[in-house]
Amino acid sequence: MEFLEFEGKTTEEAIEKACAHFKATPEQLEIEIVSVGSSGIFGLGRSKARIKAALRGEPEESLLPQAQEILEAILLKMGEAAKITGQQEDDRLSLRIETEDAGLLIGKQGQTLDALQYLVTKILARKSRGKVRVSIDVEAYRARHHQALAHLALKYGEKVKRSGKPITLDPMNPYDRRIVHLALQGDKELKTMSRGEGLYKKVVIFPAKKREGQEDAAGSS
Repeated sequence: MEFLEFEGKTTEEAIEKACAHFKATPEQLEIEIVSVGSSGIFGLGRSKARIKAALRGEPEESLLPQAQEILEAILLKMGEAAKITGQQEDDRLSLRIETEDAGLLIGKQGQTLDALQYLVTKILARKSRGKVRVSIDVEAYRARHHQALAHLALKYGEKVKRSGKPITLDPMNPYDRRIVHLALQGDKELKTMSRGEGLYKKVVIFPAKKREGQEDAAGSS
């Protein structure tokens, strides 16, 4: 999908220009608003609205071979011999690494694997105008980690219900925090929230209803 940039006094005008260029309706276009523009003050500092647009349904070359090549190059720099397989569904790419030293590539709490995933995603994003989502796994670590984390969330959830006191978990990346939130979202006796700044935040599990004489567990994140 090849995106082109268009400008106008308003986003509506920019979209009209895109429609005229592609000879299509707005519904037939994939539109990304870059800037809504500004009228400035007393006519000064005025800036145009900018959008990126492309025809929907345009076939895009598969990014899977490129993703495999990028990951292979990174692993080669690390001195790791590995076999990489994968599959692509729309904008989602799944890569699997087969290696004798899985522990090294997974790293502490999956941090090395997350770093590899981040690097490949960022490099691919420069090669594609559309959104790209990359998942990298070694020896089904993701599934095992998901199961263990969900179990941990349920365990601490029960502890919170027994004690009536909140529990704060160790800092986690967004993927892991989402697993905890989803594991407990069906329990009406509990609430969860994220606290902190940056990529790694802490999840707080607390009672949905505070007990008599108990202070409120947490504020908003």
